[in-house]
Amino acid sequence: MSYRKMEYLHRNKIVYRRYPISDKPTTTYNWGWYYENGTHQYYSLFNSKSKITTLKSYKWHLYVLFYLNDFTKEELNELAIYLADKDNGFITFTVSDSNITDIILQVINNRSNKAPKNKLRKVRFKDGTGLEISEKLKITGSLIGRNKNASESDIYEIMLYIHDQGEKITIKKISEALKVTTRTIYRNMSESLKTEKDLLNEELQLRQLSKV
Repeated sequence: MSYRKMEYLHRNKIVYRRYPISDKPTTTYNWGWYYENGTHQYYSLFNSKSKITTLKSYKWHLYVLFYLNDFTKEELNELAIYLADKDNGFITFTVSDSNITDIILQVINNRSNKAPKNKLRKVRFKDGTGLEISEKLKITGSLIGRNKNASESDIYEIMLYIHDQGEKITIKKISEALKVTTRTIYRNMSESLKTEKDLLNEELQLRQLSKV
């Protein structure tokens, strides 16, 4: 399944995106916003072609959806089962019934107003900008590559756009987008980010094979 069945979320009016609440953008453009110091407050689930590839990511998605919506336990359970069904296009692996039950209990028992941990992002595009993914990649790279540092969050942001273009993520492509050396990318990539890169590339390969 190469696409997500979003009808369930729309039919049940499930919120899966939210713009920053208190973080103010450094610069506002007609296409969106730039946060020089980044923001953790922007939640944008299912906005890229990348799917849920790990149990940790599956759990995080449920934490965020529970945080953004006023779910009952029954509603959360129904959503968790829906996302875990590979035929619906959200996930790449099989989640056992026991794992789903355990995760739901963890999410319910940790009910609070505290926002789930979120990756730092610096560039946010408005919905319906009409921009191609290649254009978004170029804009993002030019803005966050200004300091020539390439933080882990910067690298991750570029990785997602490369992935959404249907291209394999490589160190060279990341460095070219951010206009830094490949050595800078290697130096700033953590083991978890390297694993994420590999998972995204594996998912892309599976997606391409499913079209053959």
